Amino acid sequence: RARARAQPMVSIRRATVDDLFQMQHCNLSCLPENYQMKYYFYHILSWPQLLHVAEEDNGKIVGYVLAKMEDEVAEGGLQHGHITSLAVLRSHRKLGLATKLMLAAERAMVESFEAQYVSLHVRRSNRAAIALYTRTLGFDVHDIEAKYYADGEDAYDMRKYLSGKPAGGRAVRTRDKGRGAAAAAAAGPPACADDDGADGENAGGAIVEEEARHGPSDGADVAAGTNGVARA
Repeated sequence: RARARAQPMVSIRRATVDDLFQMQHCNLSCLPENYQMKYYFYHILSWPQLLHVAEEDNGKIVGYVLAKMEDEVAEGGLQHGHITSLAVLRSHRKLGLATKLMLAAERAMVESFEAQYVSLHVRRSNRAAIALYTRTLGFDVHDIEAKYYADGEDAYDMRKYLSGKPAGGRAVRTRDKGRGAAAAAAAGPPACADDDGADGENAGGAIVEEEARHGPSDGADVAAGTNGVARA
C-alpha cells in the first residue's frame, strides 16, 4: 500500500516585501476581490507589523492576512484595525491556518498600536467564513452593509473587541446587530468547515476593503464579474 505523502511543515511569520508577489498569487488563486501590487506595498509600508503569511518549509506562501489600522478615528473613538483580505490555498485548508493568521494579526494590532477592536467585512452568503469568525474567532455582527460588494451582494460588518470590552464602557452599536446575527445563524453550519470551526472551504474569503463597494479604484482594482461567493 502506498504511503500518503507527508504534508509539508507550515509556519506563520510576519510578511516581508519579498513575499508580496506570492501573496498576490495566493489572492488571485482564492478570491474574486483582487488588488494591484501597489495596494500590497501600501499595506506593508504603512503597517509592516500586521501582515503575516503561512509559509511551507520550502518557501512557498500558502496563505496570508492583509491588515491595516484605520487612520481616521473620530474624536472620542476607539483605535481599531481592519482585516483587508485573508486567504488560504485550497490545498492547505482544514489545517487551522486561517485562524492562526488572524490571531497573529490581532496580536500585532494590540502590541504595536494598542487597538481596541478589529473589524472586517464578509459576504452574507459565505457561511463557512461567518462560522470561522463567529464560532472560532469571537467576532460579532455589528451591522449590515447593503450592496457592499461590486456585484451588489450585502456584507456583514463584523467586529471583535480585543481588550474584552470597549474602552470607557462604550456600547457596541446594535441597530442591525440582532437582525444580522439572526440571519447568520439561520444560514446554518458550513458544509466544509473544519472540526474546530477553522478553515472551512470558504472561510477567510469574502473580506475586502472599502474599494469593493463601488468597484475598481486607484487604491485597489477589484476583479470584475465576481461570482458572489469568495473562496479562501
